[in-house]
Amino acid sequence: MNIYIVIPAHNEEDCIGLTLESLAAQTLLPKRLVVVNDNSTDKTKEIVQGFTAQYSWISLINSKSSDKHLPGSKIVNAFYKGFETLDEDYDVICKFDADLIFPHNYLERISGHYKANPRLGMASGFCYINRNEQWVIENLTRKDHIRGALKAYRKDCFDAIGQLKPSMGWDTVDELLAKYYDWELITDDSLHVKHLKPTGIGYNKSAKYLQGEAMYKMRYGFVLNLLTALKMGFRKKSFSYFNNYIIGYFKAVIDKPDRLVSKDQGRFIRNLRWQGILKKIKG
Repeated sequence: MNIYIVIPAHNEEDCIGLTLESLAAQTLLPKRLVVVNDNSTDKTKEIVQGFTAQYSWISLINSKSSDKHLPGSKIVNAFYKGFETLDEDYDVICKFDADLIFPHNYLERISGHYKANPRLGMASGFCYINRNEQWVIENLTRKDHIRGALKAYRKDCFDAIGQLKPSMGWDTVDELLAKYYDWELITDDSLHVKHLKPTGIGYNKSAKYLQGEAMYKMRYGFVLNLLTALKMGFRKKSFSYFNNYIIGYFKAVIDKPDRLVSKDQGRFIRNLRWQGILKKIKG
């Protein structure tokens, strides 16, 4: 199974070497790996060049963009800078972050899942963070969600969902659209991936508003957005997190940015979310 990987990287000199070392030590090596050095001002470029000199399947693309640490479009646009350099000879395409350490059998296990289930569209392991010198599961990690940090798509699924959306919420809408097109997802809790920088570090307030905007773009509607904001605010133990969700949603209602899904897809998403809520209520 041919696995291609694209890694967007912005000022990742402390982590990118560890990420590439873990991927170079895989029991099943990727066929291609592209690092997109996205406007870094540290030694990210030089560190990656050390790996490109050693491994023919690793390449480097240097890109210029905003120096702000923002989720969504910046990350996806950087991904496409690398993706555009690849050919079509892949079975699985991965978008990985530059601050992960993978277990040595990660790609082999993921490949095994795809081979075992032809309707499997997306797969991943679980993210763990270092807390008080112990690796514990990251609070945003759960069984029914593949984290944006470590996405892996079967080629046919990747094409069916329209690939990645350059917007905040891309790593939620991809799963929802995969389900809309009847693809299955799996998270393998035996694959413990070390996440060196927890999600959200460095995001400013304007970036937090994008969470609420993403709910509008995915056609959640106000009630589902409110429930999602309450859940995330509780999980983060932050009223400001909840507040930013709500403000972002109403800003989008006024500004009316382009939606990420069609009306029919939106109805499917709302029904899917309500089914999940009712299932949890019933226990």
